[in-house]
Amino acid sequence: MDQPELTPTVGWQLLRNRYRNKGTAFTADERDRLGLHGLLPPVVETLEHQLERVELEYRTKGTDLGRHIFLRLLQERNTVLFYSFLRRHLAELLPVVYTPTVGIACQEWSRIYRQEHGLYLSWPDRHRVPALLDNVLRDHAEVDVIVVTDGERILGLGDLGAGGMGIPIGKLALYSGVGGIDPARSLAVLLDAGTDNELLLSDPLYLGWRHARVRGDEYDELVDAFVDAVAARLPDALVQWEDFAQQNARRLLERHRHRVCSFNDDIQGTAAVTAAAVRTGLRRTGVPPEELRVVIVGAGSAGTGIADELVRFLVSEGIDEADAEARCWMVDRDGLLHDGMDGLHGFQRRYARAAADVPGDGSLLAVVQGVRPHALIGVSGQPGLFGEDVIRSVASGVDRPIVLPLSNPTPRAEAMPSDVLAWTDGRALVGTGSPFPPVAVGRELVEVAQVNNISIFPGVGLGVLAAEATEVTDAMITAASGAVAELAASLPGDRLLPPVEESERCATVVATAVARAAVDAGVARADADGLDARIDRLRWRPSYD
Repeated sequence: MDQPELTPTVGWQLLRNRYRNKGTAFTADERDRLGLHGLLPPVVETLEHQLERVELEYRTKGTDLGRHIFLRLLQERNTVLFYSFLRRHLAELLPVVYTPTVGIACQEWSRIYRQEHGLYLSWPDRHRVPALLDNVLRDHAEVDVIVVTDGERILGLGDLGAGGMGIPIGKLALYSGVGGIDPARSLAVLLDAGTDNELLLSDPLYLGWRHARVRGDEYDELVDAFVDAVAARLPDALVQWEDFAQQNARRLLERHRHRVCSFNDDIQGTAAVTAAAVRTGLRRTGVPPEELRVVIVGAGSAGTGIADELVRFLVSEGIDEADAEARCWMVDRDGLLHDGMDGLHGFQRRYARAAADVPGDGSLLAVVQGVRPHALIGVSGQPGLFGEDVIRSVASGVDRPIVLPLSNPTPRAEAMPSDVLAWTDGRALVGTGSPFPPVAVGRELVEVAQVNNISIFPGVGLGVLAAEATEVTDAMITAASGAVAELAASLPGDRLLPPVEESERCATVVATAVARAAVDAGVARADADGLDARIDRLRWRPSYD
């Protein structure tokens, strides 16, 4: 896909255009033609020379936040150089560009703010959203992927208001670095509906709208204005909803998924990668899908989304839907969900057990003792919730338990991988939401899978573009999950998911599966023929050529 013609194009303005700036790599001829002589040192360098300098400076930064700021400034200055460095050192840089360091950056957003990036839509501007979007489109003639947040539920850190903008920026860096989405055709958006974080409201440096969060119809007015503007001006763009609070996440997805091509990564992306890890675990352990028993701790949008995706997988294996639902036990702050509870959301009710069937007191320990799950999944945000008694109980029920403490950032994890492996005598297959180093078990080093949505969303974006899909169906998400599981199962060892080093390959297989599923579902405008070639042609790669 051609990069849009961006302006301005000469002299200082060109050097300040991150998409076109080559810095010291501009040739002598280019410097003559573009009015750059005298604005740069006389030496003409290659991209390799520039990468060497970037790495040297990066190594001088003493903290992850310092490294994050350095990379963000590089991203703002020179797109090709930033993505070349990111791709070359992806495994090392991933936790700096995104979780867990991006959480710190979001908390400190108003204090570390350096340069504009993305589109801020605050509630007082709700009546002129189309005009504000047009301000962006002067430099982005076309947009393929939008990541949008309202900053209310940033990772496990809660309401960070305008600081939530760090999440769309970080996500889009991975869309481009892994999925090959042209960064000049991507857009980070913050819907600033205020904040209920008193620390931010009282901070004199806070950059967001200083107002308590608007709710109800007033809140929907801002979101609707955004969706209407995108539908009118960017009808072919994919919208990813990111880090919305539980009361809005699923509701907004269902309200708008047919209005604009969109999906929610916290619900569907997390569900897809978690289901992929469970599917791989079943193959590693030899447990038939029809025997699967899963306990999920955290019955919000992420937890129920995981259950929904597992149900779709089991149904695809020929299992009756009601039986598939009965394979998932949902535990929340008040214990196992059951039909005697008040205040259950509609999306939780399908997993509520009969009150008479609740094991013991319905606590997590009682549930794992009664259920003997093959997989224990945590999306609760409660650190240490998977204590020794819980893990040992799980390990006593099955030979090789799948244990996935997924809450982010690292301090929110339900358990540490080293503890899980110690309490299971090294038998557990472990995956976490944040990156962890290998764990020594006897004389062996056991890899800890990172159950990171990077395995899903870059490929979903690329597949949607390749298929020219008009919506993201559940079948497309399930296809993405299956593609990741197939790739993981083809790799040696006990890996639950492909390693970060395989991210680009993973994005390709996911894109292919998603595009084909879109064709099968009748939501693709592109033909099925030539999808592989189209995916390769669409993939953006950083280069000065």
